[in-house]
Amino acid sequence: MAESHPVSRWSAVGTRWLGVGLAAVISVVTLGLAVTGQLTLYIAPESIWFACAGAVVVIAGAIWSFVLPLGAESDHGHDHGIVDDEADDAAPRRRTLTLVGTVSAGVVATGVVAAALVLPPASLSVELAMSRADATGPLFAGADTPTLGVADTTTFGIGEWSSVFATASRPEAYDGSPVTLVGFVTPGQADAVNLTRMIITHCVIDAQPAAVPVTMDAGEYGPDLVKTGQWIEVTGTVKADADGSLRVLPTSVVAIDEPGDPYEY
Repeated sequence: MAESHPVSRWSAVGTRWLGVGLAAVISVVTLGLAVTGQLTLYIAPESIWFACAGAVVVIAGAIWSFVLPLGAESDHGHDHGIVDDEADDAAPRRRTLTLVGTVSAGVVATGVVAAALVLPPASLSVELAMSRADATGPLFAGADTPTLGVADTTTFGIGEWSSVFATASRPEAYDGSPVTLVGFVTPGQADAVNLTRMIITHCVIDAQPAAVPVTMDAGEYGPDLVKTGQWIEVTGTVKADADGSLRVLPTSVVAIDEPGDPYEY
């Protein structure tokens, strides 16, 4: 007969912390970010209601868990019966491996939760946008020029314009179109910079950079406005060059602070 190994109090506390404890803390953080309007730094606005509803359910479950005595999670409610000697000999080794795995997972998970509590909410970095720029194709490719051609392009953001710039079969149709765009500066070619914005479909995990070239010379606009990472608002028009490429010719460039919601969706 295998020897019974009662669950110690500290083991029970650890088990509960790794379960409802961490989940409850993350849920509280989620609700706090939603109340302060900062949850959009991590997920798309249309997903906020789902995240908040889930957080409320988790917190309710965590409160209910207090009616269970410590260690109840490990009570299987049945007797495993007789085990052979070989299995009995392997039991200490399995317990050791389980303990090592549990402690490792607990340290990592606790570190993630602690970081969520201590570190201030922040948008995705400029460096990340630049590193992903060459790894992704044109956003929204397939939303086709005929459809875009009948749309009101004055409502386009950087995401839509980046697709037009990359896929338009009749670029001259957009020549002279007015634009007002907000984004951050990333390096471009020659006398141009890229006006960039991170585009999110569901959450920051699927974020992709979109960019449009803006003709800006450091000598004319000053080094601060063309500095990588600087947020700017550009007003101007789209210019179709003879080779079929499109770019933005600015009439006004204004340095701004990072918007409260720095993404497009």
